[in-house]
Amino acid sequence: MNHDFQVVGLSYREFARFFEMSGEELQSYNAFITEADAKPGYPCRVSLVDAEESERILAINYEHHNVASPYRASGPIFVRENAESHQLKSNQIPNFLKHRYLSLRAYNRKGNMVTASTAQGQELESIISDMFDDISIEYLHIHNASPGCYVCKTIRPAKLSEINYMTKDKVFD
Repeated sequence: MNHDFQVVGLSYREFARFFEMSGEELQSYNAFITEADAKPGYPCRVSLVDAEESERILAINYEHHNVASPYRASGPIFVRENAESHQLKSNQIPNFLKHRYLSLRAYNRKGNMVTASTAQGQELESIISDMFDDISIEYLHIHNASPGCYVCKTIRPAKLSEINYMTKDKVFD
């Protein structure tokens, strides 16, 4: 059975202030700003595209699975300077995922992992739909399989209005 899904990126407003910080201030967040030296290579978690060569990017540890379960998780991500968030169409796979080997992790309402899989990016649409066959699965996280870095979240479109994911403000203190 085919299930609709929505790929969701992060909100730039969580990260904008980091581009104004000094190197010392960034270090206090275990972060740094650098320039992309290759494309592909630096997938932006806001715009869901690869950074262009010489584009400024933020590398920062991000808590992408802020849940009260053993599956709470964080890891490094890249964010392009002045990246713009945009809502993808239902069932749209961002182009920057199509050439990567990925890990999909499916979670239930309590934030516990139900199942996981790896796949080539061009297989994502069918694997996401298949994972959503299980009605206990609330959302998926997509990671780059080799380095394990979080890339984006995938939800059922009906849940988009319920999940305040794109606008969730994080406080980095």
